[in-house]
Amino acid sequence: MTGIKLNIILFGIARDIVGGSSSLTLEMEANTTVDHLMTRLQQTYPDFERLASLMIAVNSDYAKGDQVLQANDEIALIPPVSGG
Repeated sequence: MTGIKLNIILFGIARDIVGGSSSLTLEMEANTTVDHLMTRLQQTYPDFERLASLMIAVNSDYAKGDQVLQANDEIALIPPVSGG
């Protein structure tokens, strides 16, 4: 089975967790879901597990865990926002 490259845009604390970069590219298996991506991120960057919530948007829409990702999708990690 061939893999795909996923380009991920990072915001807020998600950017800090990966070392300050505003984007990240990961090689994943074809038919990877949002849940699989989140598991991989938590394995690679354990600090993601400490976030109370982390939304993943795919092509500008919030994604559910079972959504299958494609190589050309725009994926964004959106951490919880604080402030008032």
